[in-house]
Amino acid sequence: MTAAGIRTNRLAAATSPYLLQHRHNPVDWWQWGPEALAEAKRSNRPILLSVGYAACHWCHVMAHESFEDDATARLMNELFVNIKVDREERPDIDQIYMNALHLLGEQGGWPLTMFLTPKGEPVWGGTYFPKESKFGRPAFSDILREVSRMFREEPAKIEQNRAALLARLADKARPAGKVTIGVAELDGAARQLGNAFDPVHGGLRGAPKFPQPAILEMLWRAGLRSPHPSPPPQAGEGREGANGARFFDIVEHSLERMSEGGIYDHLGGGYSRYSVDERWLVPHFEKMLYDNAQLLELLALAFLRSKDGIAPLAYGSRTELFRRRARETVAWLQREMVTGEGAFAASLDADSEGEEGKFYVWSENEIIELIGPEAGGFFARHYDVSHAGNFEGHNILNRLHSLPRSAENEERLAALRAILLDARAARVRPGLDDKVLADWNGLMIGALVNAGLVFDEPAWLDMAKRAFDFIARTMTKDDRLGHSWRAGTLLFPGLASDFAAMIRAALALHEATGEGSYLKLALTWQRALDAHYADSETGGYYLSAADASDLLLRPHSTSDDATPNPNAVAAQNLVRLAVLAGDERWRAQADRLIEGILSAAERNLFGHVALLNALDLRLRGAQIVVTGTDAGANALIAAALKLPFTDRIVLRARNASALPASHPAQEKLKAAPASAAFVCVGERCSLPVTEPDRIAEAVAGMRGA
Repeated sequence: MTAAGIRTNRLAAATSPYLLQHRHNPVDWWQWGPEALAEAKRSNRPILLSVGYAACHWCHVMAHESFEDDATARLMNELFVNIKVDREERPDIDQIYMNALHLLGEQGGWPLTMFLTPKGEPVWGGTYFPKESKFGRPAFSDILREVSRMFREEPAKIEQNRAALLARLADKARPAGKVTIGVAELDGAARQLGNAFDPVHGGLRGAPKFPQPAILEMLWRAGLRSPHPSPPPQAGEGREGANGARFFDIVEHSLERMSEGGIYDHLGGGYSRYSVDERWLVPHFEKMLYDNAQLLELLALAFLRSKDGIAPLAYGSRTELFRRRARETVAWLQREMVTGEGAFAASLDADSEGEEGKFYVWSENEIIELIGPEAGGFFARHYDVSHAGNFEGHNILNRLHSLPRSAENEERLAALRAILLDARAARVRPGLDDKVLADWNGLMIGALVNAGLVFDEPAWLDMAKRAFDFIARTMTKDDRLGHSWRAGTLLFPGLASDFAAMIRAALALHEATGEGSYLKLALTWQRALDAHYADSETGGYYLSAADASDLLLRPHSTSDDATPNPNAVAAQNLVRLAVLAGDERWRAQADRLIEGILSAAERNLFGHVALLNALDLRLRGAQIVVTGTDAGANALIAAALKLPFTDRIVLRARNASALPASHPAQEKLKAAPASAAFVCVGERCSLPVTEPDRIAEAVAGMRGA
């Protein structure tokens, strides 16, 4: 009990906003750590592990129904040692026990509810359990009693489950034989995925619909590999799927529908986690930093391609839409997600006042009261607002229907949106999870750099630099990163995902600015990643460090999640490091990592699309080597940085001595004019390019050759 008489548990000392949400539960929660495991062994009670995150709607439902209920809490406290984990703070723990749940034949999700032996070994579990039995699902209290009874009375069954699960978890981490995947296989996988997309609504067919940024990037890369129509399709292959331009259309159509749907916040900017329907209308209203980072990069890529030959941008065009959504999303980021230290918060909750989406939806009368009947009717026509509503009697603003658009109408709608946004700000806001995660911040830093170059927004680069500096200064110990920071407390050591994402961010900043300090830090972190996380058998990386002492085993998944797998991000980093640091050993390391994981990717290609994207960079990446220090060299660098960041690496080399002796452009630089660019693909380099607008042509020519 606190001095004010409010009951608290051990989570009152936590820094995670998610754990703090449970500090007043009557459940005697422990944080994950040696003390909790020691208590389970001492009392010989099984562990009830509950994993969730601050923006998780069903986590809130189960908390309200069961964890805030005194009777349920008494049962939990009597029978189990109860451990609460924030999956964003400890994705290593989440990965271990989510894998165990999958091996039990259960579909994953959060909250994750697992029952463990006192040693932390998984036995059985599920996701959300209702307080009362319904829809054929047993009541949570009945589950608690039965699991506890089995531990006491049927230890042989518990041991059987425990041993089988541990054996299968260990088996998943064993490397298999190598396979070969090249450009032809990448194209074949892209055609398969392309044929799975919804031609009407975009995204993968069916519901729910997730943005799937890594898959969209994979299709985009396929379009870049085959910008012209391909030969006639093979038997059984759709004709549209064989045309390279079709890949671009799939991505652009999906981005357009997302950007016009309810999954996008039309007043405040930013994308929600996913849509529960196939039309992108009804979102799961939580907003995650990582989704918006990945979508920001895709918007920049789509804008970069479709803007060619269009000036000025027409209202209603995809090009104008992508630019507007990117700028609105960054405005949301700056307004709502920047912490006092200049880094980025993790997420915004889906719920406010105990109701999902309440902050975001509108009634027709609310809108009319704010802007009047005539303007309200005008706004309603454009944003699908009606008296009956389009979602449980309310209205989710969207522009999925087609209406003519004009500059005059769009300017008027912008002014009306601003009025509604101001009014919305007075509502009870969804909870902000303001912890700073190094890996998610790394993704956003890289996105701000890459998109900032495309959209000519130097302020975005400044935002990226501030966030990077905070993490490099505050979330490190010697040469190692921590994972999560909040209220002055750093969770250390970090994860492989933190190193991979922050190295990527450092390399993006180095390419954009030419500042050597970013490259130096990228190299420092890469060496630390190799020292503490490497798997010597595969060339890949464990998620947790070798000296992380509170885990049952070291998670080693190679599959993508909502974010690209850290092994895939690391592979791209190594390819870029080989060029930017002038050391071919990094390229050899990238090759070993990719080859070591391809066996798993070959069995489940679509779970490894981020690795396939890394392979595409390895096979097709264009080095653009710019020599000279004058204004001409700066213009060449600026033009090179405007090319798609997915498959170009910009290397500043003042003269030939700045390159390794083995570099294919070494001799060409010696004879180069004062400022010139050389495009190198593989071991061949172009003739000198002295006009900035000819660099893209030179890249295409070298790839064609």
